[in-house]
Parts: sequence; C-alpha cells; structure tokens
Amino acid sequence: MKVPFLSIVIPAYNEEARLLPSLQKIQDYLAGCDYDYELIVVSDGSSDRTAAAARSWCPVGFPLSVIDRKENRGKGYTVREGFERARGRYVLFSDADLSTPIEEVEKLLPFFPEGYDMVIGSRSLRESRILVHQPPHRELMGKIFNRLVRTLTVGGLSDTQCGFKCFSQPAVRKVFPLCRIDGFAFDVEILYLARKLGLRIKEVPIRWIDSPRSTINPLGDSIRMFRDVLQVRLNDWKGKYRNKER
Repeated sequence: MKVPFLSIVIPAYNEEARLLPSLQKIQDYLAGCDYDYELIVVSDGSSDRTAAAARSWCPVGFPLSVIDRKENRGKGYTVREGFERARGRYVLFSDADLSTPIEEVEKLLPFFPEGYDMVIGSRSLRESRILVHQPPHRELMGKIFNRLVRTLTVGGLSDTQCGFKCFSQPAVRKVFPLCRIDGFAFDVEILYLARKLGLRIKEVPIRWIDSPRSTINPLGDSIRMFRDVLQVRLNDWKGKYRNKER
C-alpha cells in the first residue's frame, strides 16, 4: 500500500454527538488536498456509539480506520494506539471536537522541511486567534498548569496542552514507544521526551474555538495532570526512559 503523506488520529471518548460533523469537515478539507492521507479514529472505551457512528458515516473508498477498544484507558493511551497504526510521513492528532479547525494543519506542515521533528499548535502565542474563550476559571487553571509545566519539565513552550500536534514519522518511532503516561498529561511527557532525545520542536499560533461540551473535570483532572507531570520527572529520575531507549 502507498504510504500516506498525512495520517490524522482522532482520540474519542463518548463523542457520538460531535464526531460525525467533525469527520465530515475533515473529509471536505482533505478532498481538496493533493496528497494521500488516512484517518484513524480511536474510541477509548466509549459507552455510546462512537465507533459504530464513525463506521456508518464512512463514505465508500474513504481511508478510515476505527479502533474500538472496550476498556477506557485515557487520552494518552488512546493517542499512542492510533499512532501505532498510523503509516503517514507526518502524523497529526486532533481533538474530536475540532477546537482547532482541521485546515490549521497548513500552518504546521511547512516547518518539517526546515528540519523540525514536531510542530505543535499553540493558543498562547501573540499571533494566536482565540475565537471562543474557555470559561475564566478554566483559562486560569490552564495558565497555572502551564507555568508548573514550564518550571518542572519543558520550559520555553507557551502551550503544551493544545490538542493539535504533528510529528514526523521518525519522531513518532523515537518518542512514542517510550511513553508511559495514559492521562491528559501525556502531551507533557511527549514534549519532555522529545527534548531529551534532542528533537526539534516548533510552536505555531493557531485559531482555536472552545467547545462547550468539554469532558474535562476542572478540579479532578487538574490534580491528576499535576500528579502525572511529577511522574514524568520521577520516571526520568528512576531511569525508566533511559532503560527503554536501550
């Protein structure tokens, strides 16, 4: 089979209602692209019809793969599972609600020929356009979390949590087999490992629209994310990443 230029991985948990409009937008966008592509939807133990809805939507001939895992393991695990399946020269993961419109990938791809290994969307750069903001308490918690992340793990990046990140296939093969964090802080682990491996990361301003149906629990998930950030440093201190590299 021909290797796609771009693989798009969509992690999804109980996204039956929001997923189909997003898939249609992705198909409409890709139809105008002059490269080969594939789309991979990974259902993270959804209790609704997320996987079945994706399969029933799929037009004849459209390169869609659906992974329907029955056990809920977390977003980090789900993204890794999709990336293991992805064959593209470049691999993008995007949230199922398309808070970052799919066409923003055009801002990421041009940096790979310049020698970057990972190109990540950012909501925090001066040129970024936030069309619909998060509620004030979530924006504040996000700023606090990013400050902690910059202090403890990956300094120099203004937004580690934007769900719109693209990787070269060699970067995928180097970083993702090392990952251990299954929850929302998996982004931090990916970026930490990329820095540890000497990969080049580019942060790019994007358009972003808050989704009112976020499944994030502001307090509980923030505590878990902070715990996982500490776990990244602990894993490195214990030599777990170093051992897996060998």
